Amino acid sequence: MIDVHCHLEQKDYDKDRDEIILKCKKELKAIITSCAHPKDFEKTLEIVNKYKDYVFATAGIHPTYIKELTEKEIDDFIEILRKNKNVLVGIGEIGLDIWHIKEPYWREKQVALFIKMIKLAKELDKPIVIHARDALEETLKILETENAKKVLLHMWGGHALMDKVNKLGYYVSMNSIIMSSKSYRKVIKKIPLDHLMLETDAPWLAIKKTKKGYSLDTDARNDSLTIKLIAEKIAEERDIDFNTIWKTCGLNANKFFDLHLNI
Repeated sequence: MIDVHCHLEQKDYDKDRDEIILKCKKELKAIITSCAHPKDFEKTLEIVNKYKDYVFATAGIHPTYIKELTEKEIDDFIEILRKNKNVLVGIGEIGLDIWHIKEPYWREKQVALFIKMIKLAKELDKPIVIHARDALEETLKILETENAKKVLLHMWGGHALMDKVNKLGYYVSMNSIIMSSKSYRKVIKKIPLDHLMLETDAPWLAIKKTKKGYSLDTDARNDSLTIKLIAEKIAEERDIDFNTIWKTCGLNANKFFDLHLNI
């Protein structure tokens, strides 16, 4: 009942953002939008202020933007996040992405940025939302070294590392990637139910109906209402009642992000 990770500030919603949010309000308890670039922060604040106590925000610098920002721009944004800490429910998405970033120099810069953002989250006493692509073991190593405690692994695909994830007490949020990936379906079977949340990563990862069920639709725009289909798929894979998944994942999100909602 809570989409813990989407991107409402994206231009994909510019024509009907209010309509989409109002539609979601009829069926979902809350939406958490993730601002992943400094240029999107002002728009994110506008949305959160307009839909107070329904749309919440996390903010950080996505690892793939490391080449776009100077050290000063990064530090300036960190200062902006400090000043707006009361608006934020988390820092993220942050992390490592060596699928997009190939050069050793920029990978080192990415690591330095990641550590800087973790330290900020600890300073502000905020949970961390993690993006990790093709750097799963290194991501966990850095989180553990930096003694990160309240961690949500967004769209986590590392099923072989789930013993480690569970030992560290981290959470996982899952989206429609489970419609097409056996690897991600293994993750949702290995994470304890009280550490699982629902997300869409909208406007990306839309779902389409096929003769065999559901699959990803790369040409369509996604929205937060598809967490229902994701919850249904998780219930099927775990052989658990849908309402148990729906309620428990909502309670997990409410507690993790300290939202104080009536669920």
